[in-house]
Amino acid sequence: MKAYHDQHFLVDTNAVNRIADLAEVRGKKVLEIGPGNGALTRALLDRGAVLHAIELDSQLCEQLADTFSEEIKSGQLTLQQGDATRCGIPPFEITVSNLPYSASSKITFRLLEYGFEVAVLMYQTEFAERMVAKAGTKDCGRLSIMVQTYAAVQSCFRLPPQCFSPRPQVHSTVVKIFPRDPIFYIGDRRLYADVVRALFSHRRKTVRNGLRGAVGSMLGEAWVGRVMAALPEEILKSRPEELYLEDFATIANIP
Repeated sequence: MKAYHDQHFLVDTNAVNRIADLAEVRGKKVLEIGPGNGALTRALLDRGAVLHAIELDSQLCEQLADTFSEEIKSGQLTLQQGDATRCGIPPFEITVSNLPYSASSKITFRLLEYGFEVAVLMYQTEFAERMVAKAGTKDCGRLSIMVQTYAAVQSCFRLPPQCFSPRPQVHSTVVKIFPRDPIFYIGDRRLYADVVRALFSHRRKTVRNGLRGAVGSMLGEAWVGRVMAALPEEILKSRPEELYLEDFATIANIP
């Protein structure tokens, strides 16, 4: 089967069942992004999910509509053609999805803007490892900080290329994401996101030079000046991967 829009379809039945069993979906409003060939869709429906599936490719949507015509008629499945990075998403309680590799970051950040109980998501393993990298370590990045600020992340298991068709060149990892309030107070979430993005856009620079480099493009000059005056030298001379969640919150909370 051809991979549409960077999708690699799950064909290993055991893998499909392991993923579908990671969350209790019976009677829940479940979102699936990128249903593809419908293998995971079938598993979720069989477990009693009230499913809303978003698929970008029109040909796949037609195939899914034929395959699940009875579930669509009964209202157990709603099928939406659209780009999950920008299209409307209805309220959901759980999401279980095999995300397209190229859109993983955009979709993950977007999902975190919604309120939900748990997300079971499959990623390229390298991406998943960056997501769970601890703050203050060299593997930490913008993804690590932003996800861990607003959620707890649990790595569940890896899947080899032979679980997919066509086979990807990399392994995949399934994770569970549990949204929660930030551990440290954040006064302005948009500014916080801009600070994290600005610093990791210059991750080899010190915080001082990274903030200065973001003036005009991401951060205001007057605000950066106040930050320079207020932050201790220990933080200003650090690099972004050396900071902890509390440090990013401290920077963003400077009035």
